[in-house]
Amino acid sequence: MFDLNRRRFITTSATAVAASGMAPLVAAEEDLEHMPWSFPAGKAEHIIMIWLGGGACQIDTWDPKKLGDAKTRKPGSYYPAIDTVLPDTQVCEHLPKCAGVLDRFNILRTVQHGVIDEHAAATNMMHTGRVTTGTITYPSIGSAVSHHRGAVSENAPPYVLIGYPNVTRGPGFLGTDAGFVYLTETSEGPGGFSRARDVSDRRQQRRQQLLAKVRQEFSAREQSLMIDQYDQAIEQALRLAGPEFMSAFQLKKESAELRNAYGGEFGQRCLLARRLVERGTRFVEVSHNLNFINGAGWDTHNAGQLNQHLLIKELDGALSSLVLDLEGKSLLDKTLIVVSTEFGRPAGFDGGGGRGHHSKGFSVVMAGGGLQNGKTIGVTDELGMKVVHRPISVPDLHASMYYALGINPRKLLFAGDRPVPTTDMGTPVEELFV
Repeated sequence: MFDLNRRRFITTSATAVAASGMAPLVAAEEDLEHMPWSFPAGKAEHIIMIWLGGGACQIDTWDPKKLGDAKTRKPGSYYPAIDTVLPDTQVCEHLPKCAGVLDRFNILRTVQHGVIDEHAAATNMMHTGRVTTGTITYPSIGSAVSHHRGAVSENAPPYVLIGYPNVTRGPGFLGTDAGFVYLTETSEGPGGFSRARDVSDRRQQRRQQLLAKVRQEFSAREQSLMIDQYDQAIEQALRLAGPEFMSAFQLKKESAELRNAYGGEFGQRCLLARRLVERGTRFVEVSHNLNFINGAGWDTHNAGQLNQHLLIKELDGALSSLVLDLEGKSLLDKTLIVVSTEFGRPAGFDGGGGRGHHSKGFSVVMAGGGLQNGKTIGVTDELGMKVVHRPISVPDLHASMYYALGINPRKLLFAGDRPVPTTDMGTPVEELFV
């Protein structure tokens, strides 16, 4: 009854605000079931988000400009540009494999936000679409997608994180049901999910029967939301411990040729992401900042700039292989790949030959997902410092990701009784869909 009254109140309030001529901050939940945009929503089923933690430089990757010189501190790109399969679109010379399949991609060159000087705050912005506040913890996009769509299969978790587990990537006010399964070892799977070798199927079944009896007796005496959530977590863990999901981590079942094409540890994580998608995981985040093969990761202050090409080459091999692998398995149109980062880098060099932070115009790349691919969207100035045409906000970016999955980006979530739109009133980037 309370829930019904709450929604009736929201509907009435929204109507009153609209009648007053003011733009409504909230609308009736029922109204938000209908997409407010005329262009069609996407039909993707999965998202694989590749996270370039540290701040990947846009002019050294996807938005190359005239060459600079770190020694003389002349602003500009660190590497020469190369042509791609897309007319009038160039990328860094260390992305040749992606250049050859760029017709499966869209490059968004004008993503922007106002968080510059702090990695954690910018990472939170790119994951939640909102600034950090002291009053509410917003869910990450992975958790919100998990909440809205769930897993494709009951034998797979809806959200898997191959990277750093922290609140930025977590469920926020959505609670543990929208949380992630966390792992770092691509060959072993999540800790605690593997059954001991001396435990037979029969023995496991007896354990589950005993556990069910204990839980039933306890629940008869004690009832709370925490206990319910704990029970749900146990049930999911038992399902995931089965052979169907755990087989995803047997990467050696793939051909040596394919594993070699993906490359090292980061590439194997991308291969695992494909295998997780095959088994029904809805959202996978793969971090590319765990192995600092250049000494600094994507946070290329000072000397990290010297070996940045090692990171770019690693990304090139893994990303191009992921695209072609998904395509070969007829999964590319169903899977949206998003290559994101917390901010970009300025064209100028610091005293150590590296670059600082820049959030006023940087690149995010999308591939697959049934989008209208093969487009370069947005234009920055001659040094990639300012947006000249088609700014894209972080809420717009998130709205595009939701819309690709057929999720209304303004559908209401509830932090207790407080209605919160899924995005901060973001609008999908129309060019991606038409």
